[in-house]
Amino acid sequence: YFFFFQESMHAYAANVYTTVVEELMKGKQRKFIAVEQEFFRLWWDAVATDTHKEQVHQLLQEGRLEFVIGGQVMHDEAVTLIDDQILQLTEGHGFLYETFGIRPQFSWHVDPFGASATTPTLFALAGFNAHLISRIDYDLKADMQKNKKLQFVWQGSPSLSERQEIFTHVMDQYSYCTPSQIPFSNRSGFYWDGFAAFPDPPKDGVYPNMSLPVTDTNIHLYAQTMVADIKERAVWFRTSDVLWPWGCDKQFFNASVQYSNMDPLLDYINKHSDEFGVTVQYATLGDYFHAVYSRNLTWEIRDSQDFLPYSTEPFQAWTGFYTSRSTLKGVARRASSLLYAGESFFTQYVRKHPASSICKCGALKQLQSLRWAVSEVQHHDGITGTESPKVKDMYMNNLMYGMLNVKKLMASLIFDMNNAKKNGEVYSSVYNKDSEIPDVDQYVVVYNPLAWNITTFVTVSVSSLAVSVYDELGHSVPAQVQSSVESHSTYDLYILVEISGLSYRKYNVKPLNGKQSAFVGRSVKYKQKDVTLADQQSQRLLPVVNDCYQVLFDQNTNLMHSITERKTNQTVQLTQEFLEYHVNGDVMKGPISDNYLFAPNDSAVPVSKAVGLEVVSGNLMTEIRQYFYSNITAQDYIYAVYTRMYTVPEGYDGKLLCHRIEQEYSVGPLELNREAVLRTSTNLNTKQLLYTDNNGYQIQKRPFKAYVNNTVARNYYPMVQTAYIEDDTTRLMLLAERAHGVSSQGNGQVEVMLHRRLWNNLQWDLNYNLTLNDSSVVRPVIWLILGTRAVTNILYRRSGLALEHRPVVMFGALSGDKPKPPGQLQRNSVTGSPVTVPPNLHLQTLSIPGWRYSSNHAEQIHSIHMGKQKQSDPDFTRVLLRIRHLYEVGEDPVLSQPVMVNLKSLLEGLGSVMLVEERSLTGTWDVNSLKRWKWKTSQYPSKGFSNSTETSENCIVTVHPKEIRTFFIHFQGQ
Repeated sequence: YFFFFQESMHAYAANVYTTVVEELMKGKQRKFIAVEQEFFRLWWDAVATDTHKEQVHQLLQEGRLEFVIGGQVMHDEAVTLIDDQILQLTEGHGFLYETFGIRPQFSWHVDPFGASATTPTLFALAGFNAHLISRIDYDLKADMQKNKKLQFVWQGSPSLSERQEIFTHVMDQYSYCTPSQIPFSNRSGFYWDGFAAFPDPPKDGVYPNMSLPVTDTNIHLYAQTMVADIKERAVWFRTSDVLWPWGCDKQFFNASVQYSNMDPLLDYINKHSDEFGVTVQYATLGDYFHAVYSRNLTWEIRDSQDFLPYSTEPFQAWTGFYTSRSTLKGVARRASSLLYAGESFFTQYVRKHPASSICKCGALKQLQSLRWAVSEVQHHDGITGTESPKVKDMYMNNLMYGMLNVKKLMASLIFDMNNAKKNGEVYSSVYNKDSEIPDVDQYVVVYNPLAWNITTFVTVSVSSLAVSVYDELGHSVPAQVQSSVESHSTYDLYILVEISGLSYRKYNVKPLNGKQSAFVGRSVKYKQKDVTLADQQSQRLLPVVNDCYQVLFDQNTNLMHSITERKTNQTVQLTQEFLEYHVNGDVMKGPISDNYLFAPNDSAVPVSKAVGLEVVSGNLMTEIRQYFYSNITAQDYIYAVYTRMYTVPEGYDGKLLCHRIEQEYSVGPLELNREAVLRTSTNLNTKQLLYTDNNGYQIQKRPFKAYVNNTVARNYYPMVQTAYIEDDTTRLMLLAERAHGVSSQGNGQVEVMLHRRLWNNLQWDLNYNLTLNDSSVVRPVIWLILGTRAVTNILYRRSGLALEHRPVVMFGALSGDKPKPPGQLQRNSVTGSPVTVPPNLHLQTLSIPGWRYSSNHAEQIHSIHMGKQKQSDPDFTRVLLRIRHLYEVGEDPVLSQPVMVNLKSLLEGLGSVMLVEERSLTGTWDVNSLKRWKWKTSQYPSKGFSNSTETSENCIVTVHPKEIRTFFIHFQGQ
């Protein structure tokens, strides 16, 4: 499946499953838990024999092999988007349920670097009974451990609170690996198979660091060591059950030597249990949680506060990975957004064109290639940027390959629906300007993947200023063309598009031949200014205005000066500058920054002493281009900001478009051991309070905390989609299309880390090539929204999604397609009538998963038992629908209300809805049969099963604040 996986499979992963399954069959007492489906599926499809497969079925039935989490990967919690977490979980769960009829019920989130409050909610919605985490702040963990507070009932969502709470276990200071020190030998203990060797297993079977084998002479010493460790941990927990993890990263590739040493050790302890005061047994995670649950204790409740950021020592703040490998983070999100568009496009197409010439199985494979790539990159050493360059390249290649497949699929569906000649070349570009339109009549096909009407601009490259744009009816469309930021030979054409939900429109771009031409943006270049001399001059301000804002630029510095929100006439002083943190790369000289850690030497240093300015203005848009130079004589800029403000013509709904100030940055290549930030300073009295999102799902309050050491780095937080600062009247909101580290290092300030380039000599980092010598140029985009709390509340959730799910733009010469007269013009949706939800809901998923399982559990178990699952074709009749409420309880007087949705009328464009089944988050449970454990808390003293969704009567569903509701939809005539 690509280099890294081949290598990992070859070196150890395949051997883990092969030898574990074989060893479990040899002793009824032996057990094992398995987590990530990606490696298991590769083993199942490519390595496992029929005998192995039968044995896996048997071991799962006996409860001796247990899948925990069950997603494709163990996803990162800090920098991932909720949609992608759900995708990768759904992908793994679908495979497990289809293949074995099993549904994981416990999490094992031992390795993500910090814990988000979104995760407990997702796992509760997926039907889990308990959640397990490990990496939280070292000082906090020590305190919780001392006070026996490592276990609690977590209510991760303030709005869903006890309805989606989950029992959570934090691992103690030893975390998820067995302590390897044994006092009676200088060799390690408990790791009898040693460490996996890359890339080839050793010929003689002798691996590095194999532990001292258990013998008659040392078994008593081994038992004493193990018992002492168990008793040390027992003090930290409230029940007399101790979870003793046996194993670590890349362990059990030779399971026989592991079990053959552990078997006699366990027997010995149990034979002498009177002397030791301990009995031991092999257990799965489920066995442990069952034991704790049956104790019937009353547990403390934790509210929606997360465990971010994460520090392991005073100078080790794991806040660097919030920005590491920014390009990978950006591509991962672009891929996710394209997948989202492709899924709904394909679903509508299949519903409306059942007899089409497009091969549905092939189309599903194209979608699956991107589902797999987007799922795998959510790994806690994927999108985090904490992998070696070789592995990063694998993730990138898989994402690019999957994106190409989905672009090809969408283009072929458009061709099919337009009955175009099949030899026409369709090439597509997803909001990057990589396709230039030649000087011929061209169609631009624009698909809106959101279930709302949108009014926005799409950008295409053209080779001349003289162009005009027409819609399907031949009406002129507002557009503006201007010199390109990126290239001297082409121009950027901005087309104003108005598209209803889940629909597409075709625009014709013609070289100029009539009177109706696009507006031309005129450029004015201003002299480069020396920022250091600015104070001595009288102020000269340059205004840039649209219907919502007036932005002033200081002509003495060419920097932004202030923004006025025109409706309320509130002005905020606002300047932006680039700074760099200088970091140490020599472990002999102090703490280092690497892929994971951020360890600044000192405060950030301004990078630029001179700024150039160019203003390109036209009737629809003004673009302010600022170039930052190290000094007044420098020829080449190191940083740039492109700020865009839009003016929407009469008759268009420009509310969202007018209220955002779009910024695109160009950063890099950086010098070595520099971390680049954009700092926005305002006169808002924020008291250094920052707000950031958890995974694009909910907001966390981030008060600035002073520490003895490392205060700068420990006040960095992940921003996945949203961050803001505010005072009593005004809020400044930042929306992002990829994850960044973000912090407020001063009153009225917010800074975003945009890029990092590092090298260090820490042996571990050198061994794994984790030095982050990233010489790339990154081009992230951030949208700014300024206004009262009430106004920004209404705007920011939809704006964040509009940035995440920008329209998909495809180009093609669709021949012989004359404009239709108005009567025949279908509303350009794939289906005929658009799919639209109210502004406080988001259509989070509309897809055809293709799973072959029965949604009736008894039937599914029976067909697996009969071996029927293997032969059947993908199911194209089942449509997966998810709807998410965007608001918290009490956040907005109108938008925080519950919403009634009639699924029949919502989806009428796809056909006549015959049956709606409400399912758990990943689809594997019927919500009516899902009975989660109810853990006793002081709030709810009686323990019982919790079942918390109201079932939908006749296709009408009421969606409450922050709910994510999942349905299988079946249409008539299938």
